[in-house]
Amino acid sequence: EWSTAWGGAAAQWYGCVLPRVRRFLPATSVLEIAPGFGRWTQFLLDHCDTLIGVDLSPKCVEACQERFASRSEATFATNDGHSLPMVDDSSIDLAFSFDSLVHVEAETLAGYFGEFARVLTPNGVAFIHHSNYGAYQRLSPLMNGLRAASRLSIPARRLLSEAGNTHLRAPSVTAAEVSRLCREEGLRCVGQECMGPEHWIGGAFLLLDCISVVARPGSRWDRPNRVVKNRSFWMEARAVQRLNEVY
Repeated sequence: EWSTAWGGAAAQWYGCVLPRVRRFLPATSVLEIAPGFGRWTQFLLDHCDTLIGVDLSPKCVEACQERFASRSEATFATNDGHSLPMVDDSSIDLAFSFDSLVHVEAETLAGYFGEFARVLTPNGVAFIHHSNYGAYQRLSPLMNGLRAASRLSIPARRLLSEAGNTHLRAPSVTAAEVSRLCREEGLRCVGQECMGPEHWIGGAFLLLDCISVVARPGSRWDRPNRVVKNRSFWMEARAVQRLNEVY
């Protein structure tokens, strides 16, 4: 149901996720953090030799083990939500997480970035979807005051109400904080796309989400960080959904 705005998981993968991660595929080894029930796993398996999915929930791990039982290249394991003891040093070409880590706080991300510094190959890269809600924390009192104003029209009140919906994004995380956490672990953000949740028209105003691409200094991906503010992300979802209805 989380892909409904795109017309389904396949439409979202081909219309949204793959265009953003394609430069890092195919990959010999993929680490997927928080695969859930395998929404993205089913597509990632076609682009790698081995995949390990790590999830905090035993229920999700069991579901993936059952769903992908015929795929010998796929293994799944539970973890504590911030470390990767089951992953070997310098063994991962692509660490991937989309539509899950938006809910975790900076402390959890710091744990994962520390592990990325250990498990990524010399040219390995991490593609991580996380919160940017912390960038708007100072606006919360203003939003609350405006919503309380009795003279606002009903449409204006609805817009402000939606603007105040955090969609359970982590308040301690921003794009800038993620870049700092990476530097602390000897890694580097080489690209960040800030955008609004795809199901939310308010995403044109408040960019609650961010995708960060993380690499090692000196790797083939190393470059100064490029930060983009994509205020049309929610429109992408509607465009892909319309195309999916035809094709």
